[in-house]
This record gives sequence, C-alpha cells and structure tokens, in this order.
Amino acid sequence: MNVRFERLALTTLVMPEGRLDFGAAAGFQRHIEEVLAGAATASAAVIIDCSALDYVSSAGLRVFLLAARAAQRAGISFALCALKPAVREVFELSGFSRIICVHTDRATALASAPREPA
Repeated sequence: MNVRFERLALTTLVMPEGRLDFGAAAGFQRHIEEVLAGAATASAAVIIDCSALDYVSSAGLRVFLLAARAAQRAGISFALCALKPAVREVFELSGFSRIICVHTDRATALASAPREPA
C-alpha cells in the first residue's frame, strides 16, 4: 500500500492507494499517527481521500476508528471522502459511516473542513 500526503491551507489530505488489509494496517496506522501528531499544531482538519483505496479489512476499519478517536481528542476535524462502492459498502455494513464523517467527494470534504484550528 502506498500513502501520499498533501497540504491545502490548514487541511492535511491523506491518500492511501491499494488494499488496506491486515498486512498494511500497522504501516498505515503509523502514517496516520504521524499526521495527527503534526496536525495538532498545524492543521484544523485531516481528510482521508479514499478514491484510490480498493479494499478495507476489519484491521483497516480499526485504524480509521482509532484515528477518528485520536483526532477528536486532539480537537482536529477528521473525515473520509471519495469511497469506492465496495469500500463504502464495508463502512455502511459495519456502521462506521455513522461514526466517522464520510463525504461523497474531495471538494465536499474540503468545503466542510474548518478554516482555522479549534
């Protein structure tokens, strides 16, 4: 799994590519933890753009849940966007789409992101 990052104003975009399965979950979690640690001083929002994410296992869902909780504790807005149909189905069936903010596309997610730190 590859992970790219992009900064837009006070928002950090995280763009995972490939499969977020058991083998990739620990590495992805380290990436997210680093982003959240840096975001505590520099970002108002972290958005995970899932447009290139092909698969999410239960281990991957756990990473998203831990990240959402860590962001909430740090006062950082956290959201997902652009889920492919198969990934969206996993989030809906697991109930995670009711726990974590999910936007249909990147533009909508960015429009909803705070403009200044909390």
